[in-house]
Amino acid sequence: MAYKHTNSKGVTYYLNSKAVVLRGGKEQTIYYFSKDQRPEASDLPDGMTVNENPRNGFLTVKRK
Repeated sequence: MAYKHTNSKGVTYYLNSKAVVLRGGKEQTIYYFSKDQRPEASDLPDGMTVNENPRNGFLTVKRK
C-alpha cells in the first residue's frame, strides 16, 4: 500500500522511492511525490515525516 498525502490545496500525492548510485559509488534511496500511482510506490519509512511548503503546497520527506 503506497503512502498518500493530501496537501492544503486539496491535491493528493503518492510517495515513491528509488535507489540511486551517487558519484562516489554509494547507494542511496531517494523519495519523491507524484500525482499518479506508480510501480515505485512506497510506504513512509520509520523516522521520516512529510513536510509541506505553505506557499506552494510542495511536499517533501524529512527526517524527524
